Amino acid sequence: MYFQSRSHAGATLADKLLEAYRYENCAVLALSDGAVLVGEQIAWRLHCVLMLLLSEAIEVPGEGVSFGALSQDGRLTMNSQFSDGQKQHYLNEFYGYLEEEKRKAYQRINRLLGESGVVDKGMLKDRVVILVSDGFDDDLSSLDVALDFLKSVRTKKLIVASPTASVAAIDRLHVAVDEMHILDVKDNFMGVDHYYDDNTLPSREDTITKINQIVLNWRLF
Repeated sequence: MYFQSRSHAGATLADKLLEAYRYENCAVLALSDGAVLVGEQIAWRLHCVLMLLLSEAIEVPGEGVSFGALSQDGRLTMNSQFSDGQKQHYLNEFYGYLEEEKRKAYQRINRLLGESGVVDKGMLKDRVVILVSDGFDDDLSSLDVALDFLKSVRTKKLIVASPTASVAAIDRLHVAVDEMHILDVKDNFMGVDHYYDDNTLPSREDTITKINQIVLNWRLF
């Protein structure tokens, strides 16, 4: 399945979610800039708040493997596919490098966040939280970060919504969330951009400005 744009895919997902959740107390949590374009359509149809969870991926040097990702609260979520032994090995082998990468990643996130922040945990409490991606490949580091971030938040239900996902991603999502809404599952996932005719994305700064305005308007409402 291919989509004209992320907004088009989001509208299709919104149609599927509307009947079950139009009267529920929901919140949409986007996992990337592209996911904001998908999630915006869902939030609009469900009349709920939309937020972006910022994270910065950190790779193991020279191996092209994701060590994990740092979320906006400064917490490092390690790659869930690593065994405990692998995690300890990388921590011992690259301790200095990882600490420096964490510091730089946190600085980048804070420069973007400014004073307002992007995710208010209080606005997620006791809601149906819909985690939105624009496509899940085999690397679910963005989801790992979100699940780690939400550990301290009491949610009513945790849902994942995405236009596309790999088979491997689906296998992991089954045990991580309460419910999934995936429009198309791919045996041979070609990369997220491959499934959209229009891959135009706003800048990170423009995305955050939009998100903060949506959150402000929601609070005023």
